[in-house]
Amino acid sequence: MNSPDPFAAALDTIADPATGQGLIASGRAAPPRVNMADRTASVILDVTGLSADDRAAIERAIRGKLIGLDGLRDVRIAMTAEKTARKLIVVGSGKGGVGKSTVSANIAIALKRLGMKVGLVDADIYGPSQARLMASEGQRPEAEGQRLLPIATRFGVPMLSMAHLVKPGQAIAWRGPMAGNALGQLIDADWGDVEILIVDLPPGTGDVQLSLIQKHKPAGAIIVSTPQDLALIDATRAIDLFQQATVPIVGVVENMAGYACPHCGEVSDPFGAGGAEAAAAELEVPFIGRVPLEIAIRKASDAGQPPAASGEAVAQPFLDIAGALMGWLNAKASPKF
Repeated sequence: MNSPDPFAAALDTIADPATGQGLIASGRAAPPRVNMADRTASVILDVTGLSADDRAAIERAIRGKLIGLDGLRDVRIAMTAEKTARKLIVVGSGKGGVGKSTVSANIAIALKRLGMKVGLVDADIYGPSQARLMASEGQRPEAEGQRLLPIATRFGVPMLSMAHLVKPGQAIAWRGPMAGNALGQLIDADWGDVEILIVDLPPGTGDVQLSLIQKHKPAGAIIVSTPQDLALIDATRAIDLFQQATVPIVGVVENMAGYACPHCGEVSDPFGAGGAEAAAAELEVPFIGRVPLEIAIRKASDAGQPPAASGEAVAQPFLDIAGALMGWLNAKASPKF
């Protein structure tokens, strides 16, 4: 009977962030090849779907577990990855005014902070606002052949918006097919090595949403709502639209949830409390986060400084939502678009 490989056993004590299993059991790593003559080990590590932070953490853990084991002096780690299929995640709502664009921009920035390669599309053809939120007003995209080149932002998130293609303040009076074609040009742009494309949809359940679903087949949808009953009714319609089109629901985000008085600290609920979470439970879809009603979020957004880019506590709700999205993506095989 062969004795157990102590090096493989050591690797298998390290948890795969995507599955929770050991690196060997999950297939994330092959048993190390050990050369005892020069006391080195070689490890092939599949990093498909892992963030930069996860990759660095696993590398540190491998070295920590193996160096010194049976006199091992060095570990050489070769990281490999399958070509990542770009995942299209749409952010929708049943009505306007619930903060969907603010949530979309901050999710994109939070994903970037978590190590993902992410892009942002402002698909609100008739009322684009992402150029203001992402401090890219007045910029115009270039084209290469028939494809647009996304605009670089100072937050490390490339983006495209109808606001980049029309004059500031210009009204766009297009019928559904024209709007759908314009949206297609934004999504089919040259996004390079972007892994996740966040698409900020217009409010409602009309032609633009249907065109996008039919043509681009999103990997998942995030629904944004306030706790208010009227907003929840419309959010339920948005969930129903995506479910009928077999687009998986990543989860519901409750925005403007609770206001803390800056003077006395008392929390009040001008839009109600817990409604979106309760609706998610009733509809049997995940609830993935709550964003408070804070003046700091409004001021930062108006100034083109999304709070998710800051190191302050106000960024945490968006980082939590982005983390929930990454966990969902790791657990599901998502289609290309």
